[in-house]
Amino acid sequence: MSSSDIFIGETIGTAILILLGGGVCAAVTLKASKARNAGWLAITFGWGFAVLTAVYTSAPLSGAHLNPAVTLALALKKNGIPWSDVPIYWGGQLLGAMIGAALVWVAYYGQFHAHLTDKDIVGEPAAKGAKAKAKSVEAREAGAGPVLGIFSTGPEIRNAVQNVATEVIGTIVLVLAVLTQGLNDDNKGLGTLGALITALVVVAIGLSLGGPTGYAINPARDLGPRIVHALLSLPNKGGSDWSYAWVPVVGPLLGAAIAAGIYNVAFA
Repeated sequence: MSSSDIFIGETIGTAILILLGGGVCAAVTLKASKARNAGWLAITFGWGFAVLTAVYTSAPLSGAHLNPAVTLALALKKNGIPWSDVPIYWGGQLLGAMIGAALVWVAYYGQFHAHLTDKDIVGEPAAKGAKAKAKSVEAREAGAGPVLGIFSTGPEIRNAVQNVATEVIGTIVLVLAVLTQGLNDDNKGLGTLGALITALVVVAIGLSLGGPTGYAINPARDLGPRIVHALLSLPNKGGSDWSYAWVPVVGPLLGAAIAAGIYNVAFA
C-alpha cells in the first residue's frame, strides 16, 4: 500500500464510519426525525453496520484501520506495520472523521435547526433586564450542549479514572478481537471475514460496555466530530465539553497498547 492509498482509504472509510454512526445518533436524538427515541439498540446496531460498511469500502486501499487505536496496536504488534505509516493513517482518520461529521450536519440540517430552536430543548430566555444568565442551553449545558452526543461521547457519571478505565477496557476487547480474528492475509489490516467479526464486536461492546461513556473506543471518532461541533454555526448548540475530550483519546490509545502487549505475549 502506498502512502496515498493509505491516506485516501482511511479518509474515505472513516468518513463513512462517522456519517453512518453519527447519522444514527442524529436520527435517534433530533426532533422531526422519523427515528427519534428509537433507543440504544438502534444506536449500537447502527454503529456496528457503520463499521461493516466502512471497512468493506476502504479495506482494498488501506486495510481499513479507521481507528488510531487499531493503527497503534498494529504498529506495536510483532511484524506489524511500519511506524512511518502511523502518522499517515492517523491523519486520514482524523480528516475522515471531520468530513463524516460535517456530512451528518448537512443530511440533518433542518432537524438540527428545529431541535435547537425548540423551547422544550433550549428553554426560554431570561426576562428583560434580569441579571441572571438566560435559561438557554448555554446556561444549562456549559460543558456539553444538547446535540454534542451526536458528534462525540460523554460520561453519564463524570469520574476521570472510571471513564478512562471504561474506554481502556472496551478498546482492549476491540483490539484483541481485531488482532486475533480480524486481520487479512498480510496481517496489516482487516480482512473480509474480519470486517464482519469486528462489526459484531463493536455491537457487543456498545451493548455491554457502552453505558458509562458512550464507548468511543476510537480517538478519531470522538475528536474529529468534536472539532466540527465546535466550528459549526448551530443556534444554541452549547459547549463542546473540551474538559472531557482527552478521555476518549487517551483511554483508547492506552487500551490499544495494553491489547498489543497481551497479543505479543500470549498469541504471537
